[in-house]
Parts: sequence; C-alpha cells; structure tokens
Amino acid sequence: MSQFKSWIDEHFKGDPIIWGIVILLSLFSILVVYSATGSLAYKYAGGNTELYLVRHSVLVFVSLAVMWLAHKVPYRNYALYARLAMYLSMPLLLITYLFGSNINEANRWLTIPVINQAFQPSDLAKLALIAALAAMLARRQNNITDFKSTFLPIIIAIGIICALIGLANMSTAILLLSTCLLIMFIGRVPLKYLMIVVMVGVLGLTSAIFLGQRGETFKSRIQDFVESSTDESKIPFQAEQSYIAIATGGITGKGPGNSEQRNSLPHPYSDFIYAIIIEEYGMVGGMSVLFLYLALLYRGMRIVANSNKAFGGLLSAGLSFALVIQALVNMAVAVGLGPITGLPLPLLSMGGTSLVFTGISLGIILSVSRGDHQDEMQTGSAMNRPKLKTA
Repeated sequence: MSQFKSWIDEHFKGDPIIWGIVILLSLFSILVVYSATGSLAYKYAGGNTELYLVRHSVLVFVSLAVMWLAHKVPYRNYALYARLAMYLSMPLLLITYLFGSNINEANRWLTIPVINQAFQPSDLAKLALIAALAAMLARRQNNITDFKSTFLPIIIAIGIICALIGLANMSTAILLLSTCLLIMFIGRVPLKYLMIVVMVGVLGLTSAIFLGQRGETFKSRIQDFVESSTDESKIPFQAEQSYIAIATGGITGKGPGNSEQRNSLPHPYSDFIYAIIIEEYGMVGGMSVLFLYLALLYRGMRIVANSNKAFGGLLSAGLSFALVIQALVNMAVAVGLGPITGLPLPLLSMGGTSLVFTGISLGIILSVSRGDHQDEMQTGSAMNRPKLKTA
C-alpha cells in the first residue's frame, strides 16, 4: 500500500482535490453520455449504442492523459507556448470562418488533413489568449498603469481574437471577454482601462453580430428568452423539453439510463446534458455536480492565493474562471436562468477535441500548483513568499 501511495505521489503531483474532482466528473461523464446518446445511436449508427460509449470513453481517457502530460511541464514554459499559439490561432480563426466546415449554419470547425479530425480553433484561441494575457500582465506588474507599453498590446490581442470568435460563436466570445476582464482585474489593471476593454469588446461583438454568421440566431435567442420570461407559450422547444426533464427528475431522479426526455430533447448529450443528469439523478445529482464545479473553482483560487509568481496566479485564475463560468452558464441555460447558448458542459458533455483542450487547461492548473509547491519546498515557508496583489 505504501509503495502504491509513493507511486501516486511521484507521478500525480499538484492539487490532489483537483485530481479527484476531474477524475470523478470524467467517469460520471461516460455514464451520462452513454445514457443520453441512445436516440443518436439509433439515428446515425444503426442502433449501435456502444459506438458512442466507446468513442466518448476513448476521448475521456485521452483528455486525462493529455492533462497528465500538461501537468508535467513546468508552468513557466507555457508563457512562450501561449504567445506562439495565440499568433497561430488568429489566422486559423479567419481560415475557419472563410473555409471551415459549416455545421448549424456556422463555420466553427477546421479539419486536420492527415488524421481527418475536425476541431474548433476557438478552443485553441481561448486557451492561448488566457495564458498569453496572464504572461503579459505578469511581466508588466511593475508598469501596469502604462497605457502604450502595457495596455495597448493587451487590448489589441483581446479585441482581435474575441471578434474573430464572435463571427461564428458569439456565446464563446462573450465568455472569453468576461474571463479576460476577470484576469485583468486580478492583475491590478486600473478600472479606467477595464472600462475601455468593455467598450471595445461591446463594439467588436456588436460588429460581429451584424457581420457574422450567427448574428440572427444570437438576436433571436435573446428575444426568445425575454419573451418567454413573461409568456410561457413562447418558451423555445429545447428549453421546454429541458424543463420537463428537470421537473420530472424530482429529488433522487428516475435512475441511470431511465431518462425519457433524451428522445425528444435536442443535443441531450452536450448542450442540455445537465437536464438529463437531473432527470436521472434528481436534485441530489444536479446539486452534487454544481458543488464539484464550485469546489474546482475554490481550489483554483486557492492556487492563486498561494502562488508566489504573478504568472502562475493569473494563469490558474484565468483557466479556472473559464472552465467554471462555462459550466455555470450551461447549467443556467438548462434550468431557465439564461438564453440558449450552445455551450457544452466541461468534462461532462460529449465532445471531440474540446475535451482535449479542457484536459490541457486542467493540466496547466495542476502544473501551477505543482510548481509553486516545489518552489515552496526549495525556498522555505510560504509565509515569506510575496503574494499577487489584487487591488
């Protein structure tokens, strides 16, 4: 037993609670996705329900493997990787918008030629921008109020990437802009500069609404949400089926695999998987999932508080916010607290390369906790370490 514990301690470093949360949600994802893809299997796979089970299980374990590899890389190296990835993501987003695969009236996917695997460059752009922003702010902590050398490069990067993403995926662009604002607030950016980012972001996203592919869809979803809040007859079909699933779940749910709304709810395995979770596992299951995401955010913020380097703290904060805010938005949509967005539930929804990028993000967070712990062991007590100022 002691040998096994030593092996775990040697090969799985970083915050153990984050490891536990991620593994628990990942394994639960296999169970829920298998239940939610029954109708999809009969429609596209000739009734082979195991096809999506195997495919999703493989992707889950690949994402866990990628997370393990990412957590072994010293987090300081990601500062360089992030800038290169950010520069690469800009032309990829433009190429995807112009020539990418059109699914649901939007060019969000780009196919990798050799392996014939489609992925969303927006996933790469989100991760790259958050890491690059953390690096830029960390390097400029002693000169944080200088507009030209500090703030201008930041706002250009945020503006270009958010606008390019917004052309085909407005909800992701808004989420990314919000995450960037939170990182900048933690990074001591003056309030007047934050207001400039808000104004530039609103201007850029408004332009994307009128010029992009999903502008009409975005406006109609906002309109449907506003109208349905006062008139139940105008509740969108997806939202109505989600409400039925949640209402019939009760306290303990119908049991694993016993969902009825999975046959009528659009995308029960991705956008509305939280409704299926509540239907099958009840309020107990829904609250447990919510608690795990909040615990993940808390542990991410603990890493920020204990970080002895500005880059590590900002990086952990940005990636934690991005994952958990997306999860909260997905759950809010399922229960009727927000307009339909199409954002999947991280770690739980069925996905392709998005699961891999989620694994990379979590691996980087673990790398920060691992690296700072090693620094603490080398330099002495954490009480003597400088903290990242947030005000």
